[in-house]
Amino acid sequence: MGTATAERSTTSPWPRFTPALGAGAALLTVAYLGLFFRWFERQGLLSYDGLEDWGHAFIIPVISAFFIWRNRERIEAEAPEVFWPGLAPMLLGIMSYFYAVVAIQSHMIEGFAVLLTLFGLTLLLLGPAVMRWLVIPIGYLIFGITLAEIIMITVTFQLQLLASEGAWVILGAIGSFADFTIDLDGNTLRLYQGGRTIPLNVAEACSGMRMVVAFYALSVWVALTWCRQWWQRIALFLCAGPVAVFMNMIRVAVLGLLSIWDSNLAAGQAHTMIGTLLLIPSLGLYLGIAWALNRVVADETQDGKATR
Repeated sequence: MGTATAERSTTSPWPRFTPALGAGAALLTVAYLGLFFRWFERQGLLSYDGLEDWGHAFIIPVISAFFIWRNRERIEAEAPEVFWPGLAPMLLGIMSYFYAVVAIQSHMIEGFAVLLTLFGLTLLLLGPAVMRWLVIPIGYLIFGITLAEIIMITVTFQLQLLASEGAWVILGAIGSFADFTIDLDGNTLRLYQGGRTIPLNVAEACSGMRMVVAFYALSVWVALTWCRQWWQRIALFLCAGPVAVFMNMIRVAVLGLLSIWDSNLAAGQAHTMIGTLLLIPSLGLYLGIAWALNRVVADETQDGKATR
């Protein structure tokens, strides 16, 4: 009886790997990458050229693969099947891509079409049972798409003003005992020390706050990895915006302090390094929030058991 149980537990509904199956998978992969090669190439260049703002796009596929690996046992337990309705989103994605290339000329819309095609292709070949475990990994790839500049400017302009106002408060508090004063004019900070005037343009310092996309991507990863309840995940996702604004305030304040000693430290490689290093405390902050939310649930559960 134990042997029969062991045999059933090791039986997988997935077809056994064969050279023909491997060749077919490789052919589909090459065809998909070849069809959208232009988009992948441009996305790579955009991420590399704007490494500080969009460098996280190189990590997004890795995290997406981690989500798949994390649910590998559930995926293996589902029976794959050809699901012909998946052909509709796949063809819609391909047509949308070429329309975006020819008529709209929008890299962002092209990226959405690339993901829609991937969704449809996966649904077509594997079926809805497997797709329910792949929706999140595929959807997560949206964070790897560089957004249109007009959207980032429109959405983040007010956030830039908030960052400058927050940095003005922080630097004002520090300046009260560090022998410097600070004024705010729009999104430009001016530090005064020893007869010197040191301007700091927040629009340049935070580069349009495109890092807010990375914070949202980070929040989704932390929420899905560290939190068990749906409301905890929603709460963490909603914290992404405030945390992004707060960390950008800290970033601008640090750049302001560095510019007192050397204005060159607020630009170039130093500016890039500060933006990268601040991802570490932001991750720590998210993990701290996730720990607190999980601790609240654990404490409530323990209290309920103690009462019973």
